[in-house]
Amino acid sequence: MTAAVVISGSRQTEHRIPQDYDRLFAEFVAPFVQEETSVLVGGAKGVDSLALIWLATHTRARLVVVAPGVVAGQPEEAQAAIAAARESGRTEVVELHHPEFPSAAAYHARNRWMVDRAGLLIAFPVGQGPGSGTWYTIDYAAERGLPRLIVPT
Repeated sequence: MTAAVVISGSRQTEHRIPQDYDRLFAEFVAPFVQEETSVLVGGAKGVDSLALIWLATHTRARLVVVAPGVVAGQPEEAQAAIAAARESGRTEVVELHHPEFPSAAAYHARNRWMVDRAGLLIAFPVGQGPGSGTWYTIDYAAERGLPRLIVPT
């Protein structure tokens, strides 16, 4: 079975320059991503979009973008990142069509879907805020016994 890694992170990325994220991905994502690896990414703006572009540019991994609703319902930044990643020819898009999209319930369902199909979570949270989707995902992965690499940003 092909290894799968979930990348999860904050939509808030303005506190760093994009090159900082490139460095973080090179240091903390690259060692876990080989050509045969599938990487599941949430398809939102922020870390999801930055990671997706980085993965499409710097790896040969199979990329799986998971939208809680449909891609057309994602922010423009996310739609642009998904379109760019699709040009790699290694990107699959899964649209979950959650009936309550957009909502926390839809994002949580998407995150559970990804974690349930992976062997590792690499998370890039900002702070410790309750209600954070990234921390929800970290906690869910912990409940499932999934190994977690947490890289505070």
